[in-house]
Amino acid sequence: MDWRDEGTVIAVRRHGETAAIVEVFTAQHGRHAGVVRGGISRKIAPILQPGSQLSVQWRARLDEHLGTFVVEPLRSRAEVLADRLALAGLNAICALLCFALAEREAHHGLYAQTQSLLDALGHVGDWPAQYLRWELMLLEDIGFGLDLGRCAVTGSREDLAYVSPKTGRAVSRAAAGPWADRLLPLPQGMLGQGPVSQLELGQGLAITGHFLTRELAGQRRLPALPEARGRLLDLLLRPSTTRDTPPSG
Repeated sequence: MDWRDEGTVIAVRRHGETAAIVEVFTAQHGRHAGVVRGGISRKIAPILQPGSQLSVQWRARLDEHLGTFVVEPLRSRAEVLADRLALAGLNAICALLCFALAEREAHHGLYAQTQSLLDALGHVGDWPAQYLRWELMLLEDIGFGLDLGRCAVTGSREDLAYVSPKTGRAVSRAAAGPWADRLLPLPQGMLGQGPVSQLELGQGLAITGHFLTRELAGQRRLPALPEARGRLLDLLLRPSTTRDTPPSG
């Protein structure tokens, strides 16, 4: 068993005295793990950081074996270390990919959008809105895409204001009626109508968080989604004046 691919490091843990087990999210082979010999050495450890882009070669005697990686660095993305919010975004992305995706299943569209989002961290001002769209695609790829195009009750595309917490379908303001307080507010920015404000970002992430928790944490009998996502939301939804970057030196 032998293949080559390109991917992003999403998790690293020590294995034995000198090796590391590395998980990468690859273009053609999805989330895949392998042993990197000497992975904790001074030479290799710096390139095995979450977010690093690698060229990887995987080998194993049998396909079901853990196997080994031979890695070559392509891009470090170390620049996010200087931006507290961007670093929180990187950690949340990596944690959710490890948490949500089954091993060895390709997700071509999600991979492409993940690369775009990682490249935007700390560089593109509206990357939090891009992160929200990424969580929507993550939901779709695990089999629970939301239907926000028309009202679940009337079929209308007008004045969509809520999302059903049971079905993930949009509901218009008129159709919601007295049940509005049982529904999740649907921000217009989530529908691609104008920029996403901080309030709308919070509302949108409450929607994706509800269904990610139900579909993933709930099924696995876990108390919550990864803590890294919670830390990101805490920073995103704070007043902008408190989003300071870590001191240098």
